[in-house]
Amino acid sequence: MDRFLGAADSALRTLFAKPHAGRPCPVVPADETRLQEREMRQAAALMRVNHVGEVCAQALYTAQALGTRDPALRRHFERAADEETDHLAWTAERLQELGDRPSLLNPLWYAGAFAIGLVAGRLGDRVSLGFVVETERQVEAHLETHMRRLPPGDHASRAIVAQMKDDEAAHAGQALAAGAVELPAPARALMRAAAKVMTTTAHYI
Repeated sequence: MDRFLGAADSALRTLFAKPHAGRPCPVVPADETRLQEREMRQAAALMRVNHVGEVCAQALYTAQALGTRDPALRRHFERAADEETDHLAWTAERLQELGDRPSLLNPLWYAGAFAIGLVAGRLGDRVSLGFVVETERQVEAHLETHMRRLPPGDHASRAIVAQMKDDEAAHAGQALAAGAVELPAPARALMRAAAKVMTTTAHYI
């Protein structure tokens, strides 16, 4: 029961509370960002997509921690969720600075990602870790495209995305070291398709 209550608390905090980062935002104050209105809209849309990704990461890791029976692996997922909270806070703050808002569909994204995380957890710990590896690889590639699409002068957003990209690669490496298995090609393709729907929709809504 305590674990279920903890999962519910995580959902409420992710969706309705202001996230607090444990690490300072990687933006360098000296790198002043000045954007035209069109550039601000573009940056905001991309950062909204990234914020949705962090909402989903919270849901996934929380569900996977709930699904495993291994206390050590549960702590692994909980630590990863804590690290992803930094990203959640940074992207939320950057959205506010850009004068925009998070996705209106965040509760839906959270619920879907939580369900996927539970399924992954029930398939076994090594499969669940494999899901982490594939998710983080896809997120890392996705963030790389954002580095190319963000306005060149948006130093703040670019610094945040660059740090997020490094962290996601580290999470994938940690999952591999913990015994992750490679997911089959159809599963990886389905994950890419689902991510495409989410990122395309969140760009606007």
